[in-house]
Formats: sequence, structure tokens, C-alpha cells
Amino acid sequence: METVAGNPTAPRTGGTRTAHPPDEPAPGGPRDRARGALLGLAVGDALGAPAENMRPSEIRRRWGRIEGFVSDDPAGTDDTEYAIFSGLLLARHGSELTVTDVERAWRLWIADVDEGPFRGAGFSERGTLENLRRGLAAPISAQHRHAWSDGLA
Repeated sequence: METVAGNPTAPRTGGTRTAHPPDEPAPGGPRDRARGALLGLAVGDALGAPAENMRPSEIRRRWGRIEGFVSDDPAGTDDTEYAIFSGLLLARHGSELTVTDVERAWRLWIADVDEGPFRGAGFSERGTLENLRRGLAAPISAQHRHAWSDGLA
């Protein structure tokens, strides 16, 4: 088996390296690491958003090898929005977070906001928002009349 240069224990498979966790944790406390994780997610989401739902052959045909942003237009998806939503809830409630807290935040920050069409959300999110507007409480709001699809998940 071929190995990665400089690391004889990291096997190379099919021309790609196998990921290994770092030996030492990232510097900074949990909040700094959480901010870094959210920033990394947002950058990755922005880089990938223009190619979302495209097959690799379609991406190559349209842009060739992508090595940066393919557009100057703002990019990103509900993936980043919901990660930030979840992070805000965890920062506010910590390990005491409950389903009721999540439901209340969805109503306050998402469902009861006059946002027009909820852009970027999948069928599950749209269905849950509509169910919350109709007064269905969790967990029924996430199970009623829309569970047939969750995008690529």
C-alpha cells in the first residue's frame, strides 16, 4: 500500500489521502473552536453553493477544476443558516436545551417572521415551518405531511 509522504502510517487510497484527526486539539477554548467550525462550514457552503445538486460531470463541464469562488455574487445556503441557528441555541441554553426551546426559537426567529418564500430550505424545513404556523407542536411539526423528502440527506 502506498503511503502519504512524510507520514508512513497514512495510507493512500485511490490517489487520495485518508483523513486522520490531529494529534493535538486546536488551540483556544470550545467557543473559539465552535466559531472556527462555523466559519469553516460557511466558507465551504459558499464555495459549494453554486454547484449544489450538480453531478461532478456537470460541474467540470461548466467550470472545469474549481479552485476558488466561481461567482462574485453572495453564496451560501440554509445549511449555514441552520448551523448558526443551532449554534445560537446551544450558546444560549447549553446542555439544558430542550425541544420546547427549539420550537420557541423556530417560531420567534423563523416561522413567525414574514420572510415571504423561505429561500434555500428543503421540503422538511418548509413543511415544519408551515406546521408551526398551523399550530402543530414539536415533534409532530416535523412529522406531519412532509416527511417524504429531505433533499440529499
